[in-house]
Amino acid sequence: MLSSRPYLTRALYDWLLDNDHTPYIVVDAMQEHVVVPKQFVQNGQIVLNIAPTAVRDLRIENEMISFNARFGGEPMEVWVPIDALVAIYSRESGAGMVFGHEPVLPQPEDEENGAKLESVPNEGRAEHEENPAPGGDDDRPERKRPSLRVIK
Repeated sequence: MLSSRPYLTRALYDWLLDNDHTPYIVVDAMQEHVVVPKQFVQNGQIVLNIAPTAVRDLRIENEMISFNARFGGEPMEVWVPIDALVAIYSRESGAGMVFGHEPVLPQPEDEENGAKLESVPNEGRAEHEENPAPGGDDDRPERKRPSLRVIK
């Protein structure tokens, strides 16, 4: 599965702007491929104002956040890999979201690789044996719980 981080970031960015708040992001400046003004990095992180009045050409894509801005009067192109994004929040209220480390989710495999989902029998346990019906109706047909397993 794709990371939810860029989708949540875009949604929170729009929400903050719609509420007349200034969106700030916190970036882990020590990660690979991060391009930020190093002179403003503190404790391995940098806080950046990404309001439309502060940046140009903002792009929040699935893999990268990029924009142009001025730092100390000097123009700079900023690159933040989406995995280096720590948080997005409102300067005015602090409302927003801090991102934790996302687990690596397996990508769906092609049928060409031989992976497929298949129903697995329930090892003979009937659902009504574990959960008898209220009123004691034991004449119900046996039902098995469906389950799936990956076959490679």
